[in-house]
Amino acid sequence: MRWGDMRRSDNVEDRGGMSGGFGGGMPLGGGMKIGGGTLILILILSLVFGINPLTFLGMGSPEVSAPPPTQTAPAPSSTAPGSRAPAPTDQRKDFAARIVGDTEDVWGALFKSMNRGGYTPATLTLYRGAVRSGCGTTSSAAGPFYCPADQHVYLDTSFFDELSRRFGAPGDFAQAYVIAHEVGHHVQKLRGITDKVDAARGRLSKEEYNKVSVRLELQADFLAGVWAHHTQKMKNILEQGDLEEALRAASAVGDDNIQKQARGYVVPDSFTHGTSRQRAAWFRKGFETGDLSQGDTFTQPDPQ
Repeated sequence: MRWGDMRRSDNVEDRGGMSGGFGGGMPLGGGMKIGGGTLILILILSLVFGINPLTFLGMGSPEVSAPPPTQTAPAPSSTAPGSRAPAPTDQRKDFAARIVGDTEDVWGALFKSMNRGGYTPATLTLYRGAVRSGCGTTSSAAGPFYCPADQHVYLDTSFFDELSRRFGAPGDFAQAYVIAHEVGHHVQKLRGITDKVDAARGRLSKEEYNKVSVRLELQADFLAGVWAHHTQKMKNILEQGDLEEALRAASAVGDDNIQKQARGYVVPDSFTHGTSRQRAAWFRKGFETGDLSQGDTFTQPDPQ
């Protein structure tokens, strides 16, 4: 896959160096961190000697300014218009930022052609181990996910190792499929599909709603294929074997395959994303047609 010339997205938040709020101690200005015991000792000494406790930390002054406001979103890009965003610190982050940037270009063009107004990009949040999102706290063991509450795609890039080792689906286009699937969920959110599915939750039984949520996931696979169709048409990014990588990945993360690995047997009523055959088939249909009108997974039969 020729991804090196793709545009890096500016909508990337890197939490890879953060503890996610699970570490001990209290972070202070300048990156200093002290443990609870040290903090108690400092408070006792300040009470005994009547000294501002910040003095013990080398931060004392007659007037202590208030801390800066908590940053709840990525800082505005300092990149000048028309120039590239700074490179992430490693190749995987660079790759993810470029794939997301390319999805922004493709979906921006498609939304414009559909007269739906501008495409509002999702934010890619890179993290390590665990992360807090608008949908709660999630471990990387759950895999990449999209949170409609804050419209972020969350990715621990170590999942790419899991995709290769555990699921036998290596390759950069396999990884691109994973990201494009989560961006597909964002497209569903922008088009109002996600909200309609959520609204049906109270009217359906658990089993019926589970079937509907599977169709939502299959549509995200279809939308990933639509992205691949159009970026290939626009930029000719694919190399020999790339399509097979993506289809292998879609098949590898099918519910039946995962359940066979974990349990040794399959429980169809507990499916959440669809079978290996369904996932690969809907991705292929999106890739071959690039036609959004052919991706109504809720009413149309599964591709053969």
